[in-house]
Amino acid sequence: MASTGPVPVREIPGTYGPPLLGAIADRFEYFVTQGVQNFFKKRIEKYESTVFRVNMPPGPPFVSDPRVIMLLDAKSFPVLYDLSKVEKKNVLTGSYMPSTYFTGGYRVAVYMDPSEEKHKKLKGFCLEVLRNGRDRYFPEFSRAFDELCAALEKEMESSGKASFSDEIEQLIFNFLCRSITRADPISQGLGSNGPSYVKTWLGPQLAPILSSGFLPKILDELTIHSIPLPFWLVSGYYDKLFSFLWTHAAPVLEMGEKQFGLKKEEACHDLLFNIAFNAFAGMILMFPNIVKYVARAGDQLHRDLAEEVREAVRTHGGLNARALESMALVRSTVYEVLRIDPPVPLQYARAKTDLVVESHDGFYGVKKGEMLGGYQPFATKDPKVFDKAEEFVPRRFMGEEGGKMVKYVLWSNGYETNETSTDNKQCAGKEIVVQVAQLFVAHFFLRYDSFAIDQSSSSVTFTTLKKAIF
Repeated sequence: MASTGPVPVREIPGTYGPPLLGAIADRFEYFVTQGVQNFFKKRIEKYESTVFRVNMPPGPPFVSDPRVIMLLDAKSFPVLYDLSKVEKKNVLTGSYMPSTYFTGGYRVAVYMDPSEEKHKKLKGFCLEVLRNGRDRYFPEFSRAFDELCAALEKEMESSGKASFSDEIEQLIFNFLCRSITRADPISQGLGSNGPSYVKTWLGPQLAPILSSGFLPKILDELTIHSIPLPFWLVSGYYDKLFSFLWTHAAPVLEMGEKQFGLKKEEACHDLLFNIAFNAFAGMILMFPNIVKYVARAGDQLHRDLAEEVREAVRTHGGLNARALESMALVRSTVYEVLRIDPPVPLQYARAKTDLVVESHDGFYGVKKGEMLGGYQPFATKDPKVFDKAEEFVPRRFMGEEGGKMVKYVLWSNGYETNETSTDNKQCAGKEIVVQVAQLFVAHFFLRYDSFAIDQSSSSVTFTTLKKAIF
């Protein structure tokens, strides 16, 4: 029998360039001259490898060491979830971590590694909060959806079009607050300002790693990518959000104190981060993506979704858990949106030991302490895993074979077939996010037969909403 011999381990291609200048040059290409997608594509072509070294934003002055080994295929990417090989301490946003001033002076759970005792307490608290609210998800989502539609239809009637991107923020915020606290933010302290308070608080934290969307790119480089924005600019908005939860989530915070040994103040800051950063910020990207991709897919998909939803509702006596579970096309459509356009595209981890990363084209040696990163859309659109990987295929995850592919949907910071726990970094709200996404599609096609959006706009704006004719 022939011996296979040891596996050859390659040097990782790529360069970081000279100190400071290399990081600034990479950041300029990332944001200004190439854009995110081309930034990675050009390097894959240059190095003929989906594993390479590069500086990742924000670089100086925010961090002194922006060096990252990027993993851009479905085979290498999952090492970011392997806690026997990597550490997840302070890496949510890569080598950059916003000041704890933005979270009341506390380091919240998402920046902790599962090996930390406090992580187990805080994530356990989060999971219990989600369990306590499970009986309210269906009715509160229905209530918020009706409010959304009333606003959209009023706008359509007056102007002939309606901004979904603006209105969905209120649905998400109201749904989350009502489900978790049983209080209505509109009538009990925040009015309709909750979403704007959250976005204002998020802005300075994410500014170093995102484009502003309104300034010329070169001005982004000279301002938000070069000058840290202090917490005091947004402290008043954060205080209002904190005060709302401190008052109306008091029973939840007491549970955190008694059951998990947390200080109520720390529990409140962590809960606020989970609602505002983890849930709200992700959902304001996910829901518009659902509308965008379903709109582009055309009238036949609209008819098929409407037929499935309405048949399930008739069979199961309403839009309940059993009805939702029976909607195979709705579920597959949601998974396909999460696959093709995940709401949180970048993930990071730090090697806790010397290790070997395997990609489709070879094995690469990584040293202890090196930062690893992955741009998820390249992993979830890997043509060696998915047929028609760049195309939106709503039925991709249906049937026995489609069910096997669900594993490779990675939006939740782990395989979709894995379960979240206090021992990993998978999204605590993993099941609920998928469920409310399905609820959104189901409610939508109970109310409307079809719709169209302005395809020339970067935001999602309805140009037609055809009400259901049963």
